[in-house]
Amino acid sequence: MAEHRYIVLEGPIGVGKTSLCHLLEKEFFGRLILEEVEENPFLTEFYQDRQRMALQTQLFFLLSRYKQQQEIIQPSLFGQATISDYIFAKDRIFAYLNLDDNELALYNQIYELLEPTVPKPDLVIYLQASTEVLMHRISMRGKEYEKGISREYINDLNEAYNHFFFNYTETPL
Repeated sequence: MAEHRYIVLEGPIGVGKTSLCHLLEKEFFGRLILEEVEENPFLTEFYQDRQRMALQTQLFFLLSRYKQQQEIIQPSLFGQATISDYIFAKDRIFAYLNLDDNELALYNQIYELLEPTVPKPDLVIYLQASTEVLMHRISMRGKEYEKGISREYINDLNEAYNHFFFNYTETPL
């Protein structure tokens, strides 16, 4: 553990990233950085009308994640590991899944400006689950903004994650 200072757990919605992060935080007395999903004011509407709300939702997440990632650059007071439930690069998985070509072009311009200053994790742990398991976990946690998530969307997202991490080479996985 000592050689890994910035550890990321990644995977699709409902796979258990945040739960495992909390366990690792306690086990290793780490600094925890969690994705700020509930703060996105567009998310509930996004799950009701993905096409209309995709760009606003995606840009909010991109900028929110960027701001959090800048905080990771600051070393922790006690030198403990930083543990996060997302990798900055994952934002593109959602962008490619949800944005049309013009929106994606705008998104990519912004992403390319921000990405070079984002710290790279020392280790990424990719968690996987079937679409059925993800749908069950999402329904069990009962978050209001997730009630509009379709099985088709979760399946597409699950496939996009698998494709992304099958080709992922930026850091140890």
